Amino acid sequence: MKRGPKLSSPISLEQVLIWADEYKRRTGKYPSKYPEPVGQGALTWLQIDGALRLGLRGLPSGTSLARLLHEHRGTRLPQRLTEEQILGWVDAFASAHGRWPNVLDGSVPDSGGETWTGINAALRNGGRGLQGGQSLGLLIATQRGVRTRAAVPRLTIDQILRMADLYLGATGRWPKCTDGAIPGFPGETWKAVDSALRHGARGLPGGSSLAELLCARRGTRNRRNLPSLTEAAILAWALAHEKRTGQRPRQKSGAVVDAPGETWSALDMALRQGHRGLPGGSSLARLLGQGLRQHHACGTRRRPRVVKAPDHAKG
Repeated sequence: MKRGPKLSSPISLEQVLIWADEYKRRTGKYPSKYPEPVGQGALTWLQIDGALRLGLRGLPSGTSLARLLHEHRGTRLPQRLTEEQILGWVDAFASAHGRWPNVLDGSVPDSGGETWTGINAALRNGGRGLQGGQSLGLLIATQRGVRTRAAVPRLTIDQILRMADLYLGATGRWPKCTDGAIPGFPGETWKAVDSALRHGARGLPGGSSLAELLCARRGTRNRRNLPSLTEAAILAWALAHEKRTGQRPRQKSGAVVDAPGETWSALDMALRQGHRGLPGGSSLARLLGQGLRQHHACGTRRRPRVVKAPDHAKG
């Protein structure tokens, strides 16, 4: 393959046509004005199109790559497009196929040679009468009210909290990111909401999560940010449990009534592994064995008995 031209060297119309013919032999089609290299050089077809339009690098002005190929190689000159025209093709496709078109659907029927890929590119990059900054999926979403991956509605913190409140009312618990679809909000999932909170998508600031939001605004427990523990607090809960049930709590005693959200199993694990501010190397049984014995010993320690003096010692 011949090397492409240098960025600063002048070029001619004949040379552009030679490169275009080489491109067609290699790819089966003529080039278009995209930032694709001409051969192996640094120059791109987009730069050639700009030089043809502005009269740079020795080329005449007032033309374009597409017009040059149309005049000298008989290629189809791209027609101007409007969003209304594209939407007409979209509606016809939907009526014929029962779904909306995408960029992989090939040629556009009754359009004079257009393809959905080409239309999507024109919507994105502008030109041909279009402003750019758009896409086929976004156009369908905004103009036909269709939810697509390319266009999902914006979210607000208040809206997410309302979803969570409704979910709590319907299920009796707060949602998790693994809970799937959100009832009453078609197309939404808790996973998608969590992802938007984390990554700052859909109008959200990012750097958060569903669990962190509910913890901060609804006071729920966040497993990744649990409150610190102390051995004294655990002993106090154990004393209350023993007073209420007549038995010391064990690892399998279930929920800690005096500490909502806590379980004796979780406390035992934190004592063993040193989580949540605890030193580790202990266990629930060991802590209670030492702490409750000391408490009961202090509570039941008898005062020294006062021995009365015998009668004969009086006076």
